[in-house]
Amino acid sequence: MASRTVCVVFQRRFTSAAAAVRPSPAEIRSRRSAVFSREQARQRALFPRVEKIEVSMQGPGLDGTLLAMNRGMSTPLSCARHLTEYHVTNSALALVDGEAWPLNQPLTHSCTLALLTFKDEDPTLVNQAYWRSCAALLGQVLETAFKDDYPVELLSAPEVPVTSGAFCCDVVLDPQLDAWTPPEESLRSLTRGAQQLIQQDFAWEPLEVSVSVALEVFSHSRFKQEEVELKASQSPKGTVTLYRCGDHVLVSGGPLVARTGLCSQYEVMAVHSLGQGPWGLHRRVQGLSLPLQLQAHHTVWRKLRQRAEKLVDLPEPVKPTPPSPSESIEPPTQQ
Repeated sequence: MASRTVCVVFQRRFTSAAAAVRPSPAEIRSRRSAVFSREQARQRALFPRVEKIEVSMQGPGLDGTLLAMNRGMSTPLSCARHLTEYHVTNSALALVDGEAWPLNQPLTHSCTLALLTFKDEDPTLVNQAYWRSCAALLGQVLETAFKDDYPVELLSAPEVPVTSGAFCCDVVLDPQLDAWTPPEESLRSLTRGAQQLIQQDFAWEPLEVSVSVALEVFSHSRFKQEEVELKASQSPKGTVTLYRCGDHVLVSGGPLVARTGLCSQYEVMAVHSLGQGPWGLHRRVQGLSLPLQLQAHHTVWRKLRQRAEKLVDLPEPVKPTPPSPSESIEPPTQQ
């Protein structure tokens, strides 16, 4: 605990010192990706010898299929490649021993494995991962949309159910843009940016890291450092899961789908002002999407768009009610 505290203090001091000579957004993205690659290589080096594990496949037509895979190197996607092209192109998430597991995360032990798609009888886990992934994609677009002219601070991507009608990404733009109201053309430009990432079919690479590594990745963002500490405090292992898509690195509250190419219809719908917050003028950017395997008729899509334009209003966290004076102070005992 003491060493972790020292590390956090050091990282915060480093952040303050670096603020005076803050590099460009492109340099920050490059540094984050470089730290991610370094840690990824270190973790892969922990498995210097090829050690076989048994993966028992589950699902329609797969029960009883046993695969011999490589511990620490093979992923659920690797397993899919031993099956059919359908499993490779349609799988979005995996269940490993009943636990939601990213398709690109290496397997570390013999296990049961089920590949999940959007057309499963119960697609709840896949839908949640997809909505989370769409929000992550939106954050990546926002981070680069203003190039180096105006810095962008990505806040959280709120965990909202698919039934809310839109996925969200909260952001703070440069104070010079506080009076800016995005016109329709700006929303279309953001949509085009997302569609380019979808066409490039980037993988979402997961990596579980220590707090010190995550703090180094986000050494130029005070908000992200606080988010890292919060996520670590909520994790049983005290670790943080990062994802990389291209050169964009993010913190996620849960598993993402395998790749950007699983997104199909995708549109940035609205930018809402949430008012002044601790980091500046907070805005909520909202979008709508459907996966590649599920398409909507244009009349249905139009109704979904109208709903997605409305502000997704999240409930405020419940704060403990302070005790009243009569509850907190005991009356004197009469003798």
